[in-house]
Amino acid sequence: MKLLNRNRAQAVQRDPLPLSLSTSETTFTGWGRTSPSSATRRQATTVLDVQDVVRQAGPRGVLARGLGRSYGDAAQSGGATVLDLSALAGVAVDGTSITAGAGASLDGVLRSIVPLGVFVPVTPGTRMVTVGGAIAADIHGKNHHGAGSFGNHVQRLTLVDGQGQARTLQPGDATASEFWATVGGMGLTGVITEATFNGIAITSSRMLVDTERANDLEDVMARMLARDHEYRYSVAWIDSVSASGRGVITRGDHAPVDALPIDQRGKALEYGPRPIATAPPFIPSGVLNRLSARAFNEAWFRRHPKHRAGELQPIAGFFHPLDGVLEWNRIYGPGGFLQYQFVVPDEAGEIVGLALRRLREIGAPSFLTVLKRFGPANPAPLSFPQPGWTLAADVPARLPGLGAVLDELDEAVAASGGRLYLAKDSRMSPTMFQRTYPRLAEWRTARQQLDPQGVFVSDLSRRLEL
Repeated sequence: MKLLNRNRAQAVQRDPLPLSLSTSETTFTGWGRTSPSSATRRQATTVLDVQDVVRQAGPRGVLARGLGRSYGDAAQSGGATVLDLSALAGVAVDGTSITAGAGASLDGVLRSIVPLGVFVPVTPGTRMVTVGGAIAADIHGKNHHGAGSFGNHVQRLTLVDGQGQARTLQPGDATASEFWATVGGMGLTGVITEATFNGIAITSSRMLVDTERANDLEDVMARMLARDHEYRYSVAWIDSVSASGRGVITRGDHAPVDALPIDQRGKALEYGPRPIATAPPFIPSGVLNRLSARAFNEAWFRRHPKHRAGELQPIAGFFHPLDGVLEWNRIYGPGGFLQYQFVVPDEAGEIVGLALRRLREIGAPSFLTVLKRFGPANPAPLSFPQPGWTLAADVPARLPGLGAVLDELDEAVAASGGRLYLAKDSRMSPTMFQRTYPRLAEWRTARQQLDPQGVFVSDLSRRLEL
């Protein structure tokens, strides 16, 4: 333990991958590979670089971009200057407090901190997101019901504002309104360059996981309501092709070192996940269809036991299974895909079943449909999570009838007091956005303080008339 504490106090620095420093014209898309737009890409190697670019912004503005894992058009801006911050990737650890450059990926952060006995406070379903992006999208994970979203754990951040000034923002001082406008603000308040956030102390790189199958959607939701509070992490995979809405619930926590076999305890904190495959560079349209999705979902449901408790799983397998396949977004073919993610209050839980039924009726082939419970919201005006149910479903973007069905579901979500997730959205209307984010005026006031000239612009902000 003394050795671990001494290691924790050391600063850990990881060199970023070498990238060209030249300016280039680049076509950007989101992870869903839809709605491309072209912009000037510039790499910032220092905070001074960021300040210079902001001060010299052209009429189409500036936008920071991380690893491009927003599904829609949030991290692209046609005709603008798009800042690549991957060189700002340093990581330092002091106890369980983590300071990281905005361009550091959660993958890089985890490779630095897990061997020191620390884990990130929140992780989404991929570790291929940057710290800046995690704050800008206020990412959530399997522990939101107990721990909230990423912004809840940020102690302070450094932001280059619309006038090129570097500011330190914190949740508990006079900068709180600007801080919370930046959390979940989708990069539209400024360029985050660094952040300090609280981590979780761990003693192994394994998870203790309980798994159970549920025969239908009602059963899934009843089990989650009854027992999610007993676990740090909980998620349900839903068979959206099946009429029953059956699912697999996986819940767990970080395994203590004494839960590992004796011969593994000496290397309890080893961590080095590697991809096992890469999706082919071209997959024809139609490969993913109702039949192939049905076959996959049947196999996925059957491979899980009806009940299993205390299984040891690696961190990567529990949190980030899709990261094992590089470029997995290609499987949807050249037309790309979208993820429809909404949250609704507990009393509107029937909208989960409605969404699954309507998508099934148009033959939406989805092998990745996930249901989670959200806990209390944080003070960020544009943060997505609020108490209740959140469902996320990946579907091919060109599926016939999809637009009309999603418009119908939008109306049901809005009428219930729910909302859609900006980091996943690629099609929401300005009216829907204004109806479902009632604190928009508050956010705009704080943004005006940070960016009075409207330097920070994205395709998403234009589409939603922000």
